Amino acid sequence: MKPGQFRIFRTPLAGVEAVKAETGHSFPKHTHDQFGIGLIDAGAQASLSGRGMVRAEAGDIISVNPNEVHDGMPVGDSRAWSMLYFDPRVIADLLQNIGEGGMGEVEFPSPVIRNAELVSKFRTLFPLLIDQPAPQDGLLRDGLLLSLVARVMSESGQSLRDVAAPAAIGRARELIDDDPAAPFTLAELANVCGLSQFQFLRAFSKATGLTPHAYLLQRRIQEARRLIALGTPLAEAAFACGFADQSHMTRLFVRNFGVSPGAYAAAC
Repeated sequence: MKPGQFRIFRTPLAGVEAVKAETGHSFPKHTHDQFGIGLIDAGAQASLSGRGMVRAEAGDIISVNPNEVHDGMPVGDSRAWSMLYFDPRVIADLLQNIGEGGMGEVEFPSPVIRNAELVSKFRTLFPLLIDQPAPQDGLLRDGLLLSLVARVMSESGQSLRDVAAPAAIGRARELIDDDPAAPFTLAELANVCGLSQFQFLRAFSKATGLTPHAYLLQRRIQEARRLIALGTPLAEAAFACGFADQSHMTRLFVRNFGVSPGAYAAAC
């Protein structure tokens, strides 16, 4: 992006807005009527927040609450950031899911967070909200969104209840195992298990060692290997296993098995 440029993106989620910006502008004191979670992509900025003056540098997560008075000025010539803005009702719904309801008035407790795992989640989630992702990416997107908000909230030291891995998780695994090409959603899988989406996300990861999306991809690539070994053309195997295209299957195949699908087919 060029300095001074702002871009606003529609997202597929009602009540969620995405913004990318690069500017040397100093913003006066102001407020938003939304929650915000963002990432400083380059440069640094100093700003007033509900916790006093703070400084955020490249690689830092930033957050803001509705009606929180803040400003912002670059440290140096310019800075760039990506931001997700959420209508309060969206955050209320997510926190009800995460905390099983009854959380009352909430706010993001830390205006600046330095956490590599959180940055990774944000960087993976942001393109899924602005780049017209494939339908099968909904499971990954929804899981990342829940995890992102839960992690930002956990900066308060508030304990989010853990969930023992119930036997019901096996129902979701069976669904995925029986039809790994299906475009499952987080809500569907959680409902099958009788859990909230956040409970399901944590319980599934605890039971399997993988997120639901990662588990689904593993089952898809295992099925692709089986089909390729039977002589199925590569493009047909990719389609049958639910991959967006053959190149997507190839990237995951190489990452998992160390050889390309074509090399594997030739060796079978």
